[in-house]
Amino acid sequence: MVITIDFEKCVQFANDHPTCSIATVDGDQPRVRTFGLWFADKDGFYFSSGKTKSIYRQCTANPNVELCFYAPPERPPEEGGAVDIGTMMRATGTVKFLDDAAIKQRLFDERPFLRSVAENVVILHVHNGEAWFWTWEDNLREADIKRIPF
Repeated sequence: MVITIDFEKCVQFANDHPTCSIATVDGDQPRVRTFGLWFADKDGFYFSSGKTKSIYRQCTANPNVELCFYAPPERPPEEGGAVDIGTMMRATGTVKFLDDAAIKQRLFDERPFLRSVAENVVILHVHNGEAWFWTWEDNLREADIKRIPF
């Protein structure tokens, strides 16, 4: 896949604001939780979790997820005079569980605290999707926002 300039902005935004929400489904019930992004690159978004957690079961049953990254406003509304709730980047995609020795080694090198539970660790790669940015100004024109494939 050739990375586009637009998706480079998505990668940078995610890496700059790694705390995000991940939405899954459990049967017909939506589930959302806050996660820490491991990293993003030209191929998508990477997270680690545990095989015993509900996100693993949910993504195994239905690998479609939505992510929401958030950057707070640069100035609080009381200083800017306008409504500003910050910027969100949403991304929809498919989870693929990676079972690659090199990427697992990288994970354990970068997050050594996971070594003690290595047999339980899974790497989630969110790929084959689209991302888009949203601000308050986009509130009533969501359907018009440009989607960026990845």
